[in-house]
Amino acid sequence: MTRKYQIIFFVILGCLLMAFVDFTKMHYVPKAVLKIGTFLSIPFLYHSFNPDANRWDFLKFKQKSMKVSILLGVAIYALILIAYFLIGSYFDFSNVTHVLNDTVGVNAGNFLYISIYISLINSFIEEFFFRGFAFLTLRKHTTRKFAMLFSSIAFSIYHVTLMAGLFNFSLYILLLLALVIAGVLFNMLDEKQGTIYPSWLVHACANFAINTIGFILLEML
Repeated sequence: MTRKYQIIFFVILGCLLMAFVDFTKMHYVPKAVLKIGTFLSIPFLYHSFNPDANRWDFLKFKQKSMKVSILLGVAIYALILIAYFLIGSYFDFSNVTHVLNDTVGVNAGNFLYISIYISLINSFIEEFFFRGFAFLTLRKHTTRKFAMLFSSIAFSIYHVTLMAGLFNFSLYILLLLALVIAGVLFNMLDEKQGTIYPSWLVHACANFAINTIGFILLEML
């Protein structure tokens, strides 16, 4: 099996494993631990089959790559909140808090800690897997277009079970399409510098915005 198909196999495997975990009614904390273990161990497994590969070059920090990401992250944060206040009344979000509490135990009592984890740690884990491994590593062994589309679609599909039951069908499909676009944007941010930190910063800001909406829905703001 070529390295291209090894990476594709391992990315799909990671998504399937997390889909299985997300179908369970496991509490959020052990689910997060399993996710960290899965998304970190799979790239290590790939490199165990390819010890000569340049392993973690996408983890190199390059400060000059962060200026645009900081501005874009602030803009994304504002855009998400503006969109929520402008069109939020057209969608029913009343089921979100109930589903999160019933399925993974997320509620007003623990949401502050979970939101910090989601914004900073979870976003990094996803960027490590989908941008560092599924895009920047895959791009070395296939075309730029294929690597960009594959990693972006995988990023969206991974969220299929993660967001199941939270929104009505039309909003659900809209969000999945938005995740594909977000994946392409994140890839474009990272490919010039060859590092995942630009997309991580923007991803973290987007998660901060979504969590701000979560605080509003939970009547914590």
